[in-house]
Amino acid sequence: MPKEIFSEEQFLELSDRAIHCRVKRVKDNVKLKLRTKKYLYTYKVDPGTAEKLLSQIDCDVIEL
Repeated sequence: MPKEIFSEEQFLELSDRAIHCRVKRVKDNVKLKLRTKKYLYTYKVDPGTAEKLLSQIDCDVIEL
């Protein structure tokens, strides 16, 4: 089961050990999905914050 995270700091911390980040854009929000070896973490944000976060992470970004 995926785990939902609720803070930007936790998202950035988990992105250091993530294999890739999948980006799913819905009408008024963006779902960022971090895949690690053990878990899939999801984070829901608005489009502006998502672009800022995607520029800060180092793992591969996959647009869905």
